[in-house]
Amino acid sequence: MDVNDNKNTTRTNINFPTMSTDYVEIDDALYSRQRYVLGDTAMQKMAKSCVFLSGIGGLGLEIAKNIVLAGIKALTIHDTEICQPWDLGTNFFICENDVLKRRNRAEAVLQHIAELNPYVHVSSSSLPLNETTDLSFLDKYQCVVLTECRLSLQKKINAFCRSQCPPIKFISADVHGIWSRLFCDFGDEFEVSDTTGEEPKEIFISNITQANPGIVTCLENRPHKLQSGQFVTFREINGMTALNGSIQQITVVSPFSFHIGDTTKLEPYLHGGIAVQVKTPKVFHFESLEKQIKHAKCLVADFSKPEAPLQIHTAMLALDQFQEYYNRKPHIRSQQDSEELLKLATFISSTLEEKPEVNADIVNWLSWTAQGFLPPLAAAVGGIASQEVLKAVTGKFSPLCQWLYIEAADLVESLGKPEREEFLPRGDRYDALRACIGDSLCQKLQNLNIFLVGCGAIGCEMLKNFALLGIGTGKEKGMITITDPDLIEKSNLNRQFLFRPHHIQKPKSYTAAAATVKINPQIKIDAHLNKVCPATEAIYSDEFYTQQDIIITALDNVEARRYVDSRCLANLRPLIDSGTMGTKGHTEVIVPHLTESYNSHRDPPEEEIPFCTLKSFPAAIEHTIQWARDKFESSFSHKPSLFNKFWQTYHSAEEVLQKIQTGQSLEGSSQVIKLLSRRPRNWFQCVELARLKFEKYFNHKALQLLHCFPLDTRLRDGSLFWQSPKRPPSPIKFELNEPLHFSFIQSAAKLYASIYCIPFTEKDLSPDALFSILSNIKIEEFKPSKKVVQTDEAARKPDHVPISSEEERTAIFQLKRAISSNEATTSDLQMAVLSFEKDDDHNGHVDFITAASNLRAKMYSIEPANRLKTKRIAGKIIPAIATSTAAVSGLVALEMLKVAGGYPFEAYKNCFFNLAIPIMVFTETSEVRKTEIRNGITFTIWDRWIIHGKEDFTLLDFINAVKEKYGLEPTMVVQGVKMLYVPIMPGHAKRLKLTMHKLAKPSTEKKYVDLTVSFAPDSDEDEDLPGPPVRYYFNDDTD
Repeated sequence: MDVNDNKNTTRTNINFPTMSTDYVEIDDALYSRQRYVLGDTAMQKMAKSCVFLSGIGGLGLEIAKNIVLAGIKALTIHDTEICQPWDLGTNFFICENDVLKRRNRAEAVLQHIAELNPYVHVSSSSLPLNETTDLSFLDKYQCVVLTECRLSLQKKINAFCRSQCPPIKFISADVHGIWSRLFCDFGDEFEVSDTTGEEPKEIFISNITQANPGIVTCLENRPHKLQSGQFVTFREINGMTALNGSIQQITVVSPFSFHIGDTTKLEPYLHGGIAVQVKTPKVFHFESLEKQIKHAKCLVADFSKPEAPLQIHTAMLALDQFQEYYNRKPHIRSQQDSEELLKLATFISSTLEEKPEVNADIVNWLSWTAQGFLPPLAAAVGGIASQEVLKAVTGKFSPLCQWLYIEAADLVESLGKPEREEFLPRGDRYDALRACIGDSLCQKLQNLNIFLVGCGAIGCEMLKNFALLGIGTGKEKGMITITDPDLIEKSNLNRQFLFRPHHIQKPKSYTAAAATVKINPQIKIDAHLNKVCPATEAIYSDEFYTQQDIIITALDNVEARRYVDSRCLANLRPLIDSGTMGTKGHTEVIVPHLTESYNSHRDPPEEEIPFCTLKSFPAAIEHTIQWARDKFESSFSHKPSLFNKFWQTYHSAEEVLQKIQTGQSLEGSSQVIKLLSRRPRNWFQCVELARLKFEKYFNHKALQLLHCFPLDTRLRDGSLFWQSPKRPPSPIKFELNEPLHFSFIQSAAKLYASIYCIPFTEKDLSPDALFSILSNIKIEEFKPSKKVVQTDEAARKPDHVPISSEEERTAIFQLKRAISSNEATTSDLQMAVLSFEKDDDHNGHVDFITAASNLRAKMYSIEPANRLKTKRIAGKIIPAIATSTAAVSGLVALEMLKVAGGYPFEAYKNCFFNLAIPIMVFTETSEVRKTEIRNGITFTIWDRWIIHGKEDFTLLDFINAVKEKYGLEPTMVVQGVKMLYVPIMPGHAKRLKLTMHKLAKPSTEKKYVDLTVSFAPDSDEDEDLPGPPVRYYFNDDTD
């Protein structure tokens, strides 16, 4: 029986051809962040792929959402169930009306799924899929995904998928209460083009030995980060040139060296060279579901419980058997059913190859909760399963081989022995959740106050989880506060699933709040448009934080995370942080008095590109892109801003001329006057300015460098100046017909016209119009200057360059000429300031940076980058995909349940995953560190000593109060970065008599100040002993 050919099928255009070879245009405005994760080849394959998904419960819907957002060609959703009240708590697209009308689940959600992506054909089917169904209808799909499907039928469909040529990729996934499983079978041989998705590594070489095997050493302080067995190719080697273009397999010797084949017969190595990693396809071998049941290959996610996957595997097989026998799942908290399941598990274990030990706790909790459903677990598993679907249809990234079990047993292990009634259904939307965590915790969730910072991709997913869990729905208590200052852009729609095209340019927070209320009408959300930063502390005050039960960050930068963490620390609030970058994701849970805080650990700062490398000696495309971005900022943002600020201070050119002539030094005057004197007056002059810049940047700069350092220049030790990583430049001669040259002129002229407010038309931008202007522009010949070229890598860009007397005279002359020519009017003293905007393809910003970067790359013989890569690096775009966002949000929500329940330290887990490899690692959180001062007096970051003062309270009073209350006398008092009292500092002894009010200078609304104190060491040689923060209240009536 064909599941698709039936009158119940909605949107019937589903007889899709097998994968075509036609090119599909990729909508960059929608998919830009995802393109950086998957690449265009994978995106093309995906856009030609059809997927069949059976089972549209909570897990099936999560998978459908993610793969439709990603942009497959077509999806058929299949389900035979009718909407029930508890679907409202598991399926975020089913509403109360669907339950009342007893609609089929697939038909109820079809339109909502289709709205997620206009490029994807979504259809539904509600026909039976069982042991007697003719499966030939599946041959039009590249991937089949089964959820809520009996094991016997899974085996039958898996066998059919394997019998096809090529095999149809098969995935099955299930969530039973607090337990989940995921299985993949992509056929006997599945070739993956790129196993990791990481950029191929480029390694600068300092030496290659003539030996067997030859050892390649990379430049000092630059580890190669390669692994044995990988392949590299070489280029630009001087001396041992036979290696250039060859591909060699490597064996790692150290972080800075690796060996290759026999180099004894090659010419000696002289200098230079780059080794580039070569990505090679890898074939993965899968076994059928039938075989894998007996001999399961599992990915271990929690290394503290390596035996758990096989134990859960056994228990779940017993559950499958139970359903076959009794045509139902075990009853909630039924002792009889759990005993029966344990017998089945014991028998099944004896039939498996590994004969795993049966874990009675796992079997019991599986039996007791199997009828339930935990939405955050479905979000996590759904994200991972969706990524496996994308791997199946693209051959990009390493697939799961072949089972993954994720559980939330920590949730029930800390519940103790609650009454059976706690878990029984009550006929509402939370019955599935109640069966997992009990009614008491459900009530706590409904009464929670949560502050969600950020309503982007993770924020949208979190709000969906909140709605399904009933957070903030209590009649008396409970509120979700959300804030995000951003407006919705088209590129957000690819991951931020609460938004639709008609929401573009509307506030994220208001729109997300409205969409969340549709999922759960009882939810209460207070949506704001504020940044959370020092400037908004009047809104997000201490009082606000103390009213919150949990703070959850959905931010995209470290600085904001650190700030929110500091506010949570100051107000003793739990914080759950998370983030994604491409297929990678992390979660971190921070609980007062139990764990370290986010600020307790710091990643090493990002390496800055040395100033001299950017200015004169680029060695990689990243250097030329950063140079081009800096040129954009300098020419079109910084200089216009400086220009406007100057003329707001001095209101006329005559006033400035008079001041300079009388010897006054006006900061920035020389640069401002130069800008005024060179101000273009029409489109012709904008093109002329762009042409002059071309000559300066890409011809004269190279000639000047080669004038200072001819190609045969040698250093004091006799080695060549121009050797790796320094690359000698070659001047570029302007060619009218070179597309790259034309692109630079066109985009630069356009930007100059924008900042000088000069109108231009589309016709002005045409090749004919520009060629006509360019052919009339005269270019002066290069004359070497006496400028010193900086070669010291440690040198930084100078903040202020002194003005010479000659430059001052030139400025006076230029300003006089501008005044006399009537070219210093009020309108001449204004410029438009451009802010770099990466996602507007019509503003010319990325075009300018791409052309400038690639011209500079050509000048230095560096491999150029396409517009997409340039946009990512220049715009500091974080690659993103819906799969990892969904997975992260589910993991955060699982930890949130534990925080809400007040669970002990052992229950909390941090997680890191990379869905591309795939790996998933759960670890214990960092336990808070105790610091001993002396005599057994200890403190942690969460401790705070409190001193109440009054208006005339002096610093000496404060020190005595600390000594009297805590038994230790402070020897140093610091407020932030301000030292209030350090005895050895001159004049500080006098401060003892000053009032705390005068020393700390609080703002009017501040009732307290947080101070850091330290204490005298035990001996003179030691450093002062640190103490906890001391919160000093200016009046004794506050706390």
